Amino acid sequence: MSELFDEVDEEVRREQLKKLWDNYSHYFIALMVLVVAAVGGWRGYQYLEAKKAAEAGAIFEKAVELSEQGKHPEAETAFADLAAKAPSGYRTLARLRAAAEASARDPKAAAKMYDDIAADTGLGSEWRDLAKIRAAGLLVDSASYADIQQRLEASAEPKSTYRHSARELLALSAWRNNDMTAARKWVDAIAEDGETPPGLRSRAEALQALLPPVAKS
Repeated sequence: MSELFDEVDEEVRREQLKKLWDNYSHYFIALMVLVVAAVGGWRGYQYLEAKKAAEAGAIFEKAVELSEQGKHPEAETAFADLAAKAPSGYRTLARLRAAAEASARDPKAAAKMYDDIAADTGLGSEWRDLAKIRAAGLLVDSASYADIQQRLEASAEPKSTYRHSARELLALSAWRNNDMTAARKWVDAIAEDGETPPGLRSRAEALQALLPPVAKS
C-alpha cells in the first residue's frame, strides 16, 4: 500500500513540476540567456582590457627607449599621447614620465604638469604625493620657502611615504631662503627618523654643517 502512495506522490510532483515549467519556462530561459550573455560580456571585457594593457605596455617601452636614446621631445610626445589614451595604470605612469621629459626643456612647465597630477583627486594619495615631490624638486632653487612649505609640509608627516624626500627639500629650501630656524627643524627631523636612508642622512649632515652657530644651539 505504501508503494502505491509513493507512486501517487511522485506522479503529483511530476504534474506540479510540469505546470511550473509550462508557466515559467520562458522566464527561466530568458534568465539563462542573460547569464550567458553577462558571462560572455565580462569575458570579452577582460580580453579587451588585457589587450589594451599589452598595447599600452609596448608603447610605454618604446617611449622609454626614446628617452634612453636622448630623444626627449619624441619621448615626451609619446608619453603624452599614451597618457591621453592608455588604461588608468599606464596613464598615470605616462603622465609622470611626460612631466619628467618636459623638465629638461622647461622646468616650470614640467612643475605645472606635476601639479596637475597632484591635484587629480581620481588618483591615489601616493601618486599625488610623488607628483608634489617632483614639482617641488624642480622649483626648490627658485621658489620661496613658503611655497615649498605649502606644497610639502603634509608630505613630511611621520607616516608619509615620501617624508624623507619632502624633509630634505624643505630643509634645502629653508636654507636657500635664509630661514635657518626652519632649516634646522627639518635637518633635525631627518636626523631623528630612524628610517632615514643613509645617503639622505649624510646630505642632511652636510647641510647642518653649513648652518650658522646660532641655528645649531
